[in-house]
Amino acid sequence: MHDPDISLASPLGLAQATARTRKPSLGLSALLAVAIGLVVSQGVMVLMLQGAGIAGLGFLIPLALAFVLALTYVLSFAELALMIPRAGSLSSYTEVALGHFPAILATFSGYVVVAMFALSAELLLLDLIINEVYPGTFPSMLIAYGVLIGFTLLNLLGIDVFARLQSALALIMVIVLLALGLAAVTGSGSEPALNTSISSDWNPLGAGVLTLVALAVWGFVGAEFVCPLVEESRQPQRTIPWSMILGVTVIFVTIALYSIGALFYVPQEELAGSALPHYLFATALFGEAGKIFLVIAAITATCSTLNTSLAAIPRMLYGMAVNGQAFPQFKLLSKKHKAPWVAVLFVAAITGLPVVFMGDDPAAIGLLLLAAAVAWLLAYIICHLDVIALRRRYPDLPRPFKTPFYPLPQILGIAGMLVSIYYVSPTPEMTASIFYSAGAVLGLVSLIAVLWIKLVMGKPLFTPEPLEQVLAR
Repeated sequence: MHDPDISLASPLGLAQATARTRKPSLGLSALLAVAIGLVVSQGVMVLMLQGAGIAGLGFLIPLALAFVLALTYVLSFAELALMIPRAGSLSSYTEVALGHFPAILATFSGYVVVAMFALSAELLLLDLIINEVYPGTFPSMLIAYGVLIGFTLLNLLGIDVFARLQSALALIMVIVLLALGLAAVTGSGSEPALNTSISSDWNPLGAGVLTLVALAVWGFVGAEFVCPLVEESRQPQRTIPWSMILGVTVIFVTIALYSIGALFYVPQEELAGSALPHYLFATALFGEAGKIFLVIAAITATCSTLNTSLAAIPRMLYGMAVNGQAFPQFKLLSKKHKAPWVAVLFVAAITGLPVVFMGDDPAAIGLLLLAAAVAWLLAYIICHLDVIALRRRYPDLPRPFKTPFYPLPQILGIAGMLVSIYYVSPTPEMTASIFYSAGAVLGLVSLIAVLWIKLVMGKPLFTPEPLEQVLAR
């Protein structure tokens, strides 16, 4: 089924033997900052507090279940990233496991489409928060576009600038969120807490708690953004898996404290119904000073998410272009900084596009985030299928990291992601809009993928490529 020599070779050794223009420069701390920095976004800050408002203390149940689901995709990505260490990430894995069409669909649905939806929502949230705290100071959308342009320019300067900046952003953001949560739980805020007990109506299975797993999962998606950076990572056998595992664990602790803390200071119905619940929490906890906390958290969260995306997604497109799955222009690297500059500009453009049409409409934010969730969860399902397919096709290939208890994490992950997609809409009124938005974009991506594979690549849609051919690129 495959060349016998390939089973004797280390995939990481083959990767290092091929011509690579970028020197590995990212250690565990930088990759951990990526894993945390993309996940803990303003969208997460909003959705987690809304979930706590709906379920109260019972929100810890779906939060814990979402954490388990996150660990399943982390294990699958770690195995795949070290088996096929390519910048294309999910496209490279799926090309070998399931064929070119699933590869293109997975990468565009999980990352390019998500950039259109989730990053746009982040920029809208930042603009709303700044104008809420400092009304009339800045023209509408000036902050959103200013941040997008600034971080686009920074990522054109290369990965070293990105790593230093990302580590600082992620550290500040986690400290601020932990400070908010700990201050609230310990009652050390400057404002008085609510008189009601948060456990007085404790009902772990009430208020549709189990259906909130779909919402809670959004708090953990994105840790795999370290995988496209595998070619630029030091000791990837250790740093790639552990950065993701530690990342989602830190996120779980941070979100749990943050969500529980909000219940001490803001009534549940206000958290559930507000478009900016993190604004209510910060001001209820620290008064006017809370606005400073909030602005710091909002700026670092949005900048961290945007910075990570502008570093990782262009490298996925670069890898796809190397594989022949995307426009060859995405392979172009800047001479001085070796950054995939065409891909960076493309991701920046599709991020800014929805902002133009959505304007400053708060109602658009939830729709964008949940449509992004559908696309992202589809990519995770394909990732789990990749592991299963490659275990069957290449059972003897050395794997620097192997999923423990295989195939249970993959089966649990696929089932959990399907349930999450089914319950992704928090209200019946939003269901059609969410699935229409996600379905329309994914349908367009599918059509383009079919035409590209048949007319440009001249290959079948579902025939996997030989592993040795991909590793030799």
